[in-house]
Amino acid sequence: MPHWPWLQPAAATARRATPFVLRRNKCFSPASVCASPSIHDRAQEEEEERKSLVVVGGGAAGVYASIRAKTLAPHLNVLVIDKGKFLSKVKISGGGRCNVTNGHHLEPSGLARNYPRGHKELRGSFFSTHGPQDTMHWFSDHGVELKTEDDGRVFPVTDNSASVVDCLLNEARRLGVSLQAGKSVSSASVSDSGKFVLKVEKRTVDFVDYVNANYVLVATGSSQQGYSIATQHGHSIIAPVPSLFTFKIADKRLSDLSGVTFTRVKAKLMLDGIQKSAPELTQTGPMLVTHWGLSGPVVLRLSAWGARELYQEKYQAKLMVDFIPDIHIEDVKRILFQHKDQHAKNKVNNSFPTEFGMVKRFWRFLLEQESLDGDMHWATIPKNHLNAIALQLKQWMFEVVGKGQFKDEFVTAGGVPLSEISLNTMESKKQPNLFFAGEVLNVDGVTGGFNFQNAWTGGYIAGTSIGTLASSSNLRPQACLQLEAS
Repeated sequence: MPHWPWLQPAAATARRATPFVLRRNKCFSPASVCASPSIHDRAQEEEEERKSLVVVGGGAAGVYASIRAKTLAPHLNVLVIDKGKFLSKVKISGGGRCNVTNGHHLEPSGLARNYPRGHKELRGSFFSTHGPQDTMHWFSDHGVELKTEDDGRVFPVTDNSASVVDCLLNEARRLGVSLQAGKSVSSASVSDSGKFVLKVEKRTVDFVDYVNANYVLVATGSSQQGYSIATQHGHSIIAPVPSLFTFKIADKRLSDLSGVTFTRVKAKLMLDGIQKSAPELTQTGPMLVTHWGLSGPVVLRLSAWGARELYQEKYQAKLMVDFIPDIHIEDVKRILFQHKDQHAKNKVNNSFPTEFGMVKRFWRFLLEQESLDGDMHWATIPKNHLNAIALQLKQWMFEVVGKGQFKDEFVTAGGVPLSEISLNTMESKKQPNLFFAGEVLNVDGVTGGFNFQNAWTGGYIAGTSIGTLASSSNLRPQACLQLEAS
């Protein structure tokens, strides 16, 4: 581990870190000559003049940015601080497999449409700088073989998130990035010298450090820690609310269908707070019935697009589901009537139209809703009941009464407004040398690898900006001692 002159330990009492002291005098007078300081003094002075970066947050964006910055500026001191374990969300994502990115949305403007917050701002040069293909190439080049599944989600071929976590941490350590877990940054003020002074605390013991840094990157996700640092430097915060969650449904009968998956439905979310229908609030895709309600990609996408409105409406809404979106309702009726004629002597429980692609449990459920006995014959079913079944298949209305949790993967809508950040550098418009990346910003994506891609791209851009600044600032005049001419 490198020596950190800018890391000032304090055992039990807090104290302010001593600013860097530059002992050398830059001289350009013809009457001056350069003298070599002692080896010890020169080494100490060079270490003190090395630029330093503190990354607050050891998630995907923070670690990726630290690697990029250190790669571009090997002389840069890089310290990553996380209050928990590094890359904890990466570890649990995708059911422990880690959905690295999405391989079906490679064009920047199309990719940006998958971000309920950020789709307008990110359609410019953001993903052109470092998109899904760049992410996949980076991991492949660093020994993580990837695969793209039918729905576009990209996973390591090992189906184990440890492949991604180990790759990132091993690369950071190889480059000399210092990783410190179990600590939090409670403040980040700017000293008279223009450097940041970060107050670092450890909750388990009576411990306070003060750390000096030339650059600070906030990559804390939805943690209050990051919002606090942002507001200390004049940023506003859009109040965070949950995104990506399942729907609790007020229909106990659904418990009979728990575990049934529909491969393709069209679902429309209807909210009292929205006067006109928003196209994003109608989604098509797989849906899963659970013992508490509805889940699956189509529901999670709706929860993301309607996150703020659902929060305002206290998660009270209506959800209209079309179980067979590719068949018009008149064709549904025609198929049912034809099936009745062709299977008049068969029991309705044992024979139902295969064109609908439904499972037997769901068919029986539909019959029960119409108070039809499954042992009755098709010939005895009244026409109005068949019309009602067709309507149920095309326009089933559910009452959403609350939200569930999407496993342990918690995504929020809200954070630092993108208008307060320069997206081409990820630098704050309020405070020079302060950068942001990842979910601390008001950006969130739908399910499918998009939230991680935002982290990789933002981290890459921030790391590039910081590494470039540190490299250019390292080109300084030769230090010398000024001597009087004899």
